[in-house]
Amino acid sequence: MVYRRTDGSWANKRSDADRASSVHGTQREAEEAARDMLKNQGGGELTTKGIDGQIRSKDTIAPGNDPNPPRDKEH
Repeated sequence: MVYRRTDGSWANKRSDADRASSVHGTQREAEEAARDMLKNQGGGELTTKGIDGQIRSKDTIAPGNDPNPPRDKEH
């Protein structure tokens, strides 16, 4: 999950973790780090939240199992 912290930085955090895996200056850097982390761990779901805390994007990172691959037009 990528989300904005109260100090304005962007965090990359696993869903089952208590604290962030890494902290970045931009949302793009945090997303890239999250993608790399998920690829190294065998895939999974990447959720990105916007500045307002609402989910902005979800993406299945390979080799994860995307239940609707033909409908996923976002990535």
